[in-house]
Amino acid sequence: MNPDIADRAVAAYLGLAIGDALGATVEFLTPREIRARHGTHRDIVGGGWLQLRAGQVTDDTTMALALGDAILAADGEVRAEDCARAFDAWMRAKPVDIGNTVCQGILHWRRTGEACVPENEYGAGNGAAMRLLPVAIATLGQSEEAVAAACLRQAHVTHNNALSDAACITLTLMVQDLLDGKSVVEVLHRRAHLLDRQWPQFAFRCRQVENPSGYIVDSLKAVFQAFFDSDDFEDCLIDVVNRGGDADTTGAIAGMLAGARFSTRAIPPRWLAALDGQVRRACTRQAEALLNCARRGQGDGRLISSPPAPAPCRRN
Repeated sequence: MNPDIADRAVAAYLGLAIGDALGATVEFLTPREIRARHGTHRDIVGGGWLQLRAGQVTDDTTMALALGDAILAADGEVRAEDCARAFDAWMRAKPVDIGNTVCQGILHWRRTGEACVPENEYGAGNGAAMRLLPVAIATLGQSEEAVAAACLRQAHVTHNNALSDAACITLTLMVQDLLDGKSVVEVLHRRAHLLDRQWPQFAFRCRQVENPSGYIVDSLKAVFQAFFDSDDFEDCLIDVVNRGGDADTTGAIAGMLAGARFSTRAIPPRWLAALDGQVRRACTRQAEALLNCARRGQGDGRLISSPPAPAPCRRN
C-alpha cells in the first residue's frame, strides 16, 4: 500500500463530514439565494433548513459511520444483512434527516427481511453513493470485481438502480485510486471518462450544473466538475456547495474525493476546528480501523478472490 494511505483515508473521512456540514447550511437553496444570503458560502456555521448547530452533520455522514461500524463488527467483510441491520438501527435512533428512498428501503427490510430492494427505475438517488466510503477503505487490495460486489451489497439495501450502481462503483474505485496515490489525470481518464462512455448521462463537460438535485446523475456531474477543476481541497468544496441544491450530499461526496486526493494537510484548520468533535474523532478512528481490516485481509489472503455477487432480489 502507498505509505501515505493512512493519512489519505482519514482525510477522506474528514472530508466527507466537512463537506456535509458545510453544504447543509445551503441545502435546497439556489446559487442566487446563496449569494444573496452568504455572498460566497465558505464557513461551517450551521443553520440551513434543518437548523443545525455549527459543525453538526446530516445523514450523509451518520449513515457512513453506521455502515463502517457494521463492517468493522464483521472484521472487514461487507455483508448485506449487516448493512441492513445497521441502517435500521440508525433510522430507529431518529437521525436529523433521512431521504425518502433510504427510508423506503429500510422499511422494506423491516417488512420482508430482504437486504435488497427490488430493482427500481425511480431509485436513482444519491443516497447509496453518499455513504460508500467505508466500503472503499475496507476493500482496498481486492479485485475490482470484489470491490464492485461489496459496493452493491450495501447500495442495494436501499437503492437498486443501474445508474446508482454505476455511480457507486465508479466512486468507490476512484477513492481507492486516490488513496493509492494515483494522479487526478489518471483517475479522470480511468474512471470518470469510462463512466460517461458507458453511461452518457454522466458526461459532465457539456454544461455547468447548478442547483443539483438528489438525482445521482445531477449530483455526480456537479461533484466531478468541482473536483476535476479544482487544485485544492478548499476550492473544491466551496465550488460544489455554492451550486446549492442537494449541497450536503454533493459536499460530502466531493469532500471524500478531495480528502483522498489532497490529504489531511490540505484541510483548512478552521473547518476542522468547526466540525463536531465527536464526529471528528469517530471519522478518524473508523478510517484507521477499516484500513487495518484491509491490511489484515491482505496479509491472510482473504482479499485475493472475489466474494459472491449480491443475490438477486425477489420480487414481491
